[in-house]
Amino acid sequence: MKLNKNKMLSATIDTVMSLGLTSSAFAADYVVGVSWSKFQEERWKKNEARIIKGLGENAKYISSDAGGSAEKQLSDIESLITRGANAISVLAWDTEAILPAIAKAQAEGIVVLGYDRLIEAKDVFYLTFDNKEVGRMQARAVLKAKPEGNYVFIKGAPTDPNADFLHSGQLEVLEKAIANGKIKVVGEQYTDGCKPENAQHNMEQILTATVNKVEAVVASNDGTAGGVVAALTVQGLEGMPVSGQDGDHAALNRVARGLQTVSV
Repeated sequence: MKLNKNKMLSATIDTVMSLGLTSSAFAADYVVGVSWSKFQEERWKKNEARIIKGLGENAKYISSDAGGSAEKQLSDIESLITRGANAISVLAWDTEAILPAIAKAQAEGIVVLGYDRLIEAKDVFYLTFDNKEVGRMQARAVLKAKPEGNYVFIKGAPTDPNADFLHSGQLEVLEKAIANGKIKVVGEQYTDGCKPENAQHNMEQILTATVNKVEAVVASNDGTAGGVVAALTVQGLEGMPVSGQDGDHAALNRVARGLQTVSV
């Protein structure tokens, strides 16, 4: 099950290079900067290659990697400004902490686009995939595999608005089964930084609190799903329905092995 996120990449490139710009701006000295939240994630490496290809000879590409640090991303954006970026696409690590850097870029007349994660600031354009539909797809797959039982929600980072968008989509699918008692939610937790190790820790705590009485896990992405599967495996519970997204190689391998139900 997969949504076409490549289309979002193409739209990102087109949007960054067209917002309020004339054709004369598309010169070799036009600079597009991208501030990545944590470039180590497999998905972003694939996306960067597509962005560079999409820009072609129309603009110079520069980038920075915050490495999962809100503080570093602030200085990264300032660096992109200093390096001459005419437009900056920001994949925010912390959508609130990033606001001072966004304001500085806008004060310099730089076009800013919030890529994938919503940045609630005036005149910052937002481009993402259908987060709610991803949540619905995850929930449908898990519900089909386990129509009744004890469910756990392992959500994304509390600093990422997408975590709540995804969860709202998941609930749209599951709310009827929850209301009529077929599904009981026995655990729900955000995952700081969306890190697998934090997801594993959260899942371990839920398993302890429920005495391992968990039968399905709706996890928001493949990283958190990996942490969930690790926690389940330690308890001999591997193989129960677990969702994810992004199509990471490790996740696709887990799907093939029956350790993860779906990667959207």
